[in-house]
Amino acid sequence: MESQSHIPHTPTRGRIRDTAGQDQTMAAAARPRPRKWLLPAAGAAAAIALGIWVAQGWLGGERSHDLSRLRIAEVKRGDLVRDLSAEGRVIAANSPTLYAIAAGTVSLKIVAGDKVTQGQPLAVIDSPELRSKLVQEESTLASLEAEASRALLDAQIARANAQRALDQATVDRTAAMRDLERYQRAFEGGAVPQNDLARAQDLMKKADIGLEAARKDYALQSSGAGLDARNKQLQAQRQRAVVDEARRQVDALTLRAPFAGQVGQVQVPQGTQVVAHGAVLSVVDLSKFEVEIKVPESFARDLGIGMPAQISANNAQYAGEIAAVSPEVVNGEVTARVRFAEGKQPPALRQNQRLSVRIVMDTRRNVLMVERGPFLEQDGGRSAWVVDGNTATRRPIQTGASSLSNVEILSGLQPGDRIVVSGTDQFNNAEHIRITGN
Repeated sequence: MESQSHIPHTPTRGRIRDTAGQDQTMAAAARPRPRKWLLPAAGAAAAIALGIWVAQGWLGGERSHDLSRLRIAEVKRGDLVRDLSAEGRVIAANSPTLYAIAAGTVSLKIVAGDKVTQGQPLAVIDSPELRSKLVQEESTLASLEAEASRALLDAQIARANAQRALDQATVDRTAAMRDLERYQRAFEGGAVPQNDLARAQDLMKKADIGLEAARKDYALQSSGAGLDARNKQLQAQRQRAVVDEARRQVDALTLRAPFAGQVGQVQVPQGTQVVAHGAVLSVVDLSKFEVEIKVPESFARDLGIGMPAQISANNAQYAGEIAAVSPEVVNGEVTARVRFAEGKQPPALRQNQRLSVRIVMDTRRNVLMVERGPFLEQDGGRSAWVVDGNTATRRPIQTGASSLSNVEILSGLQPGDRIVVSGTDQFNNAEHIRITGN
C-alpha cells in the first residue's frame, strides 16, 4: 500500500563532498612571491654606508668645506716691511678764514677763485659806529695832549719861581754874612756896641733859615710840578693807545690778503649785512699743501710726528713727513696729515686732489711670516688652520708685527706650512676641517 521509492546511496567515506570537483583551474600570469629578506638587507647596507661616511668624515675633519671658498697661503721667511699705504686728498696747509671785526655792510673787491697778492684789499666793511668812535677818541687824545703840554709848562714856571726864590735867599744870606763880618771887626775895634753885633748875628741866622726854606721849596715845587706833568702825560699816553686800537679796528674793516694765494670760499654775498665776528671769506696759500689721509686704528699707535713718507703725484715720487695725527678715532680710523718736504712740492696741485701716500714704519729682516688675512681677526691671531692634504687642523700660534700684506709668525708654525688665511669665519672654531675640491 505504501509505495517507497528506492534511491541509490553513494558512500561518502566520512566527509561531505564539495564543489571542488566541478571547478576548473584557469591559466594566470606567474607572480613572484615577495622576498622578505631584501628590505632588511637594504637597510643594513644603508646603515653600513652611513657608518662608513661618518667614519670618513670624523677621520678627515669635523666639517667639509669647498677649497674654492678658501684662500691658503704658505709660511715663509723674508723681510717684513711694515708700511702703510693710503689714498689721501690735498688740502691747504694754510687756509685762514677772514672775519668781520664789526657789524656792517660788506663791499667785496674780489670773487671766489681770484688770485691775490699779499696785502691786497679783498673786502671793505662799512661800520659808522667804529669810525665815529675813532673820531671821538682822537678828540679826547688831542685834549689830553694839550693838558699834558700845559702841565709841562706849569712845571717849568713853578721851577723857575722856586729857583728865583732860592737865588734871592742866597743873595740875602751873602749880604747878611758881609754885615756880620763888618760888625764883628767894628766891635773888636770898639766902634759899635754889643747890641749892633748881636743884631747882625740875628740877621745872619734869619738869612740861613730863609736859604734853607728856599732850597726845600725849590725841591718840592720841582717834584710836584714833575708829578703833575707826568700824570697828564700818562693820561695822554693811555688815550693814545685807545686811539691806536680804534684806528686798528677801522683799518681792519678793510680785509686784506695775509699772503699771496687764491680766494677760497666767499660766505657773504655782495652788499649784504654781516654780523660782528662773522665769517666773510677764506684765502688759500697755494705754496703750501698737505695730504690728509685716513689711517686704520690698528696702525695709529705706530705713527709719529716727523715720520718719513712717500707721496705719489703725477707719476713721480715726492718726499714728505707726517705733520699731525688726530687724537680721536672716528669710524675705526684716525686722520693724519702729511706735508711735503721743503722745496719738493709738485707743481699745479689743487684742493681735494687725490694722491697716494706710503709710510714706511719699520723693516724686520729674515722673519717668519705669512700672507695677512681675516684669520687674524677670527681669533685675535692666536690660532690658524694648518692644511695637510685634504684636511685642515687648528693649531695655536703667536703673531707679531704686521703690515698691510703680511704678518710675522713668532711661534706655532714652520717654513713651508700652509694655512687658511681667509674663509675661516665658516669654520665655527672647529678643530678639524675636511677640504673638498681641487
